[in-house]
Amino acid sequence: MQNEVVDRRGWVSRERFLDLLGATNLIPGPNSTEMAIHLGFVRAGWWGLLLAGVCFATPATLIVLGCAWAYVRWGALPQATSLLYGIKPVLIAIVAQALVRLARTAWTGPLAGATALGVAALALAGVDEVLLLFAGALGVMLATNVRPGMRCLSVAPVTLPALGLLFLKVGSILFGSGYVLLAFLRADLVERLGWISDAQLLDAVAVGQLTPGPVSTTATFIGYLVAGGPGAVVATLGIFLPSFVLVAASTPLLPKLRASRWAGAFLDGANAASLALMAVVTWQLGRAALVDWITALLALGATLLVFGTRVHSAWLIAGGAALGLAVRGLA
Repeated sequence: MQNEVVDRRGWVSRERFLDLLGATNLIPGPNSTEMAIHLGFVRAGWWGLLLAGVCFATPATLIVLGCAWAYVRWGALPQATSLLYGIKPVLIAIVAQALVRLARTAWTGPLAGATALGVAALALAGVDEVLLLFAGALGVMLATNVRPGMRCLSVAPVTLPALGLLFLKVGSILFGSGYVLLAFLRADLVERLGWISDAQLLDAVAVGQLTPGPVSTTATFIGYLVAGGPGAVVATLGIFLPSFVLVAASTPLLPKLRASRWAGAFLDGANAASLALMAVVTWQLGRAALVDWITALLALGATLLVFGTRVHSAWLIAGGAALGLAVRGLA
């Protein structure tokens, strides 16, 4: 997104982009979708907000819907390991480039740097990312301005209103990664309602992570499993609708927040903490992606291309996928 809307098109400044990123991390819901909605509002107002969110989520939703149909028809996940083998090392380079560029803007002084380092260290130690995000934001704000359940195994009937309300609730309270989504869904879908099994839930989250777009398209997969096409539509609308509402409510407030000394410092802290968390995730993903000398060379080559040329990231990802298929085969 930074490459498309900041570097190539100049729709927003890097400073504004960082503020939107910080605000996105402070509200529940799928972060990537909310960032797209924020940028749509900045570019074209309320119609832009709606159009950006719909256009961002729809392709991923359709892809996951296709995977769900194949899963129900043949009882197995599509094999994507060869593609991911080549794509993941390339993604490491792309995210690293975004981190470097955003870090230059987020560095507002030693306090921001110290906050980012502290958040990164605690994240690596396993401290909850949402807690770290708010702690970093509050810490910078104060430092800048203050001077000295029950388990149920019975199977409940599946209804579209109940399905929609469940995912509406999840979309309204979800912070963090796909693993947090897994915890929320397991408590409701497996333990409380008994609509799906643990294995089906893991498959659903895997499809959400393996396909392009937000991991929240897991809802599309699960909706199709339990209630077919109508269930997929209802679950998808339920999990994404809160993002539109929350972004619509928070975006107009950002200029006022930035103008306030206290709220501006809060955003500075959120920005520093967000970048630190991004760096930790990049490190963890890198450890999982660079499994041999081939993936290491792919990551190195992609890094050189990302930082040294203007090749679009989509071409790099396509090239990584092709190399992954060539090396590992289609099996």
